[in-house]
Amino acid sequence: MTKVVIIGGGPGGYEAALVAAQLGADVTVVERDGVGGACVLTDCVPSKSLIATSTRTTYVREADALGINVPEIHDGKAEVEVDPARINPRIKALARAQSDDTRARLVKEGVEVMLGEARLVDPHIVAVGDLRIRADVILIATGAHPRELPSAKPDGERILTWRHLYDLDELPEKLIVVGSGVTGAEFASAYQSLGSDVTLVSSREHVMPTQDADAAEVLEDVFMRRGMTVLSQTRAESVVRTADGVRVTLTDGRTVDGSHCLMTVGMIPNTEGLGLEEAGVRLGQGGFVEVDRVSRTTVPGVYAAGDCTGVNMLASVAAMQGRIAMWHALGEAVAPLKLSTVASTVFTHPELAAVGASEDDVRSGRIDGRSVTLPLNTNPRAKMNEVKEGFVKLICRQHTGIVLGGVIVGPRASELILAVSVAVQQRLTVDDLAHTFAVYPSLSGSVTEAARSLMLASPE
Repeated sequence: MTKVVIIGGGPGGYEAALVAAQLGADVTVVERDGVGGACVLTDCVPSKSLIATSTRTTYVREADALGINVPEIHDGKAEVEVDPARINPRIKALARAQSDDTRARLVKEGVEVMLGEARLVDPHIVAVGDLRIRADVILIATGAHPRELPSAKPDGERILTWRHLYDLDELPEKLIVVGSGVTGAEFASAYQSLGSDVTLVSSREHVMPTQDADAAEVLEDVFMRRGMTVLSQTRAESVVRTADGVRVTLTDGRTVDGSHCLMTVGMIPNTEGLGLEEAGVRLGQGGFVEVDRVSRTTVPGVYAAGDCTGVNMLASVAAMQGRIAMWHALGEAVAPLKLSTVASTVFTHPELAAVGASEDDVRSGRIDGRSVTLPLNTNPRAKMNEVKEGFVKLICRQHTGIVLGGVIVGPRASELILAVSVAVQQRLTVDDLAHTFAVYPSLSGSVTEAARSLMLASPE
């Protein structure tokens, strides 16, 4: 029986363990914090729980527009009292429950789960304390942790990473978010909805520079219309504690005072002290494990998955990398990881979801395609829910009409993008989407409507 040892119990690790167990391997998962890893315990699950709470507060504040009388209306919006002393314990309890459920699933499938810190002794031996485990296959799935700036060291009280947020017993009155990538935008949006006065510091001209430009513009407009201050084209030079809060000094000389500062300036892979380089595993720039498209490292029999590889820091990608690693290692037919089919979401309010080729790919000539963008404010379901912001963008190949990608900005975009993801993965055409029934009225109807627009358009 093949012995598989997996270091790290996050999505890359536990999904790999389930596949390996299904294929008849003897599987051990070593995790230092708890099954689910940082994704479940401190990052993805807690953050999306917080965001779900913040979205509810927005719906309450805007209920008056639907004819629902809510007490304490000011400027057309309801006053909502947010209680972090109830919100944060619920979030942490939910994360622990998800971790427990995942652990129970692994145990049920016959996977051995060990709590501890592991390292490679050589390419076939893993050390956990004094214990030595011989393995035929090893998977490194140790994740990553928040990057810290020497001039802005988090203290867990006023200067924070996102892993400190759920220990706060009060809502930040004036929150300064440093970093306007996906993580910074999500937390800035969430805390603004919860009632914090938010300032977002962006090093670029616009927030979320790696996302679709039209989508990022919509979200930045929403942020600012709701009262957020966005400081563009500047960075935080330092963050220090003051008598009752924090002071952020920017590279352009300005200072910003607030009650708390949240640092969202990237991730560092958890690869130090694992014995990887000593075992021959090559690390690339920034300490990330180098892997190929079937998750192999430079050492035969040693694979890696998830954030520690830096391939694409999404839980879904980590999980797929882990599955691919086990399928490959255990002799199953496997298709290499294809990043062009990865769907991603920014869980702001409204949400932004995207998959496949971008409009920039079309404009630059990298692909021979065409696109259409339909605003959501013409969609009947959107009108019923007073949704005024957002759109559906669909991209297809110029002559064949094969769907290459799409972007959705709107409520539940993370769910709506699945139809476009299936189309991209299965190489469906806009004709295929256009002839697919959509519920009326529904937001998904805009996806099929966009497909009909591309189907009817005459290629140049």
